[in-house]
Amino acid sequence: MHAIADELDLSPPPARGGWLPWTLALLAHGVLALALAWGLAWQREAPTVVASAELWSTLPQVAAPRAQEPPPAPPEPAPPTPTPPATADAPRDADIALQRQREQQRRADEARRQAEERRLAEERAARERREREQAEKVRAEREKAEREKAEREKVARERAQRAEREKAEQALLEAERQRNLERILGQAGASGGPSARGSAERDAGPSASYAGKLVAHIRPHIVFTDTVPGNPRAEVEVRSLPDGTILSARLLKSSGHRAWDDAVLRAIERTARLPRDENGRVPSTLILGFRPNE
Repeated sequence: MHAIADELDLSPPPARGGWLPWTLALLAHGVLALALAWGLAWQREAPTVVASAELWSTLPQVAAPRAQEPPPAPPEPAPPTPTPPATADAPRDADIALQRQREQQRRADEARRQAEERRLAEERAARERREREQAEKVRAEREKAEREKAEREKVARERAQRAEREKAEQALLEAERQRNLERILGQAGASGGPSARGSAERDAGPSASYAGKLVAHIRPHIVFTDTVPGNPRAEVEVRSLPDGTILSARLLKSSGHRAWDDAVLRAIERTARLPRDENGRVPSTLILGFRPNE
């Protein structure tokens, strides 16, 4: 009896609520499937999670139905193709290329501008050089003409001075001759000239050589380079003070050549003072004649 009683005690109790084991089994399989899917999606291995459940019960266990095999895992997706860096940097590379192109264009424009400035500067320098050379040529020609004119005037003055010297020498010779004659006549008790008819001891008028002496004194002041045909004579009246200071000069008889007349009058103005005669006096009024070639 006892053995039979023990065998009865070890038999499983009658099944109660059979839906719970099935629910737990499905839940475990679902969790396992989710874990596998999540690990494959992130392309990494996840630690295998083993879910186990032990049920202890004093109730008799009834064998569970055979678990269905889990559905095959979906094929592992191909790893995503990494996006090349160039795709993200394409706009930046385009900007860099555009900036380089603009920089090259700017440098080319700058080079052209500098070349144009150099060309303009060279043209301006060449033009200034030509103008300077032309101005120097004109100045050289003008200076040459002035030198030639000055040389001609110098030659004319030297010729006039030489003629004046010759005339002055002749006047001195004539004055010396007159003095010798007067000395000779003075020894005879007369002071007049050979043709004198008066009875005075001395002449009141100027000496015979005084007019030539005055002309020789004034002629160096004449500035005249023209050529006057016929060698005409200009007569000028000169008024002066007793000390020889010239008061005025006026043309009495024109030579017919206005330039020569003006040159004679200007020469008298430049003279300013007349020399004294042999008797120490200067006549107040004198009439002098001047010829270009005397």
